[in-house]
Amino acid sequence: MAEPIHAFVDQIAKALELAGVAIVVGGILLSTIIFVRDGAREGDWRSAYTDYRSNIGRGILLGLELLVGADIISTITAPLTVESVGLLAGIVLIRTFLSFSLETEIEGCWPWRRAAKESAEAPPAPSRAESP
Repeated sequence: MAEPIHAFVDQIAKALELAGVAIVVGGILLSTIIFVRDGAREGDWRSAYTDYRSNIGRGILLGLELLVGADIISTITAPLTVESVGLLAGIVLIRTFLSFSLETEIEGCWPWRRAAKESAEAPPAPSRAESP
């Protein structure tokens, strides 16, 4: 009974891996198209490049999250040994570090400073005297 379930879960993990890779590749292609379109339309290649880097980072970040999920799911089907768990831990650690680095690059601040950055960028709320 357990063998068909393990085979099914293994197929789900492989599908998630393929989806992760497709999202990374698709994100790069879509970001490139948007970069060329915006750069040519506005003539501001510096701004287009900044957006391009952010868009590529978002695609890679989403793809990495699916790949980490696939790795975790695939451990369900693999026999648990110290080596397999250590390998999974290493892969998750590396991918988590990459995700953290990409998010910091995209947002332009440390994750724990994001709330302060957003509140500094938000327009001030109208005072009671200004509201109807």
